[in-house]
Amino acid sequence: MGPLSLDIDIDAPRERVFDAICDLGLRPQWARDFAADYHLQRLEPRGEGAAARFRADAPGGIGFMETVISRAERPHTIVEHGRGGRGDRTAIRAVWELSGGNRSVTSVKLTFWTEPPTIRHRLRELRAGGWWRRRWRRALARLRDLLESGDELRPALRVAGGDRQPIDSRP
Repeated sequence: MGPLSLDIDIDAPRERVFDAICDLGLRPQWARDFAADYHLQRLEPRGEGAAARFRADAPGGIGFMETVISRAERPHTIVEHGRGGRGDRTAIRAVWELSGGNRSVTSVKLTFWTEPPTIRHRLRELRAGGWWRRRWRRALARLRDLLESGDELRPALRVAGGDRQPIDSRP
């Protein structure tokens, strides 16, 4: 599926928007239209190296997919690489570009595309563009509502065993 681009303006500081997008533990709150059975894959759910796996059930055979934040240039750009489909053979890319002032409206541009491995897979994904566009549009609107509400953002997910208590070393 070729790249699709979506734009949205969010009335929140760019750093806050960047932090919300870069925190994969927050994603289930606003990307629930296409991200079910969401699992974090790293102890640190924020920034470069953060990874998650979820069920998308997208047309074209992408049932499960994973995403990894491969580059995070604060507060302008976030690049995600992922895999999905049967045998994780379909490459998935997402680029988030944020612009705007620190105290003004932040413009968010999402560019999302998949790279099917064969022509057969490309044919199966012909109708996937509209499906992804609708899901991402809803997710971005939900992200805007979440950030503009002014409420404190709390991760919906944590890695099991991530917040361990130190062992008391007294005899």
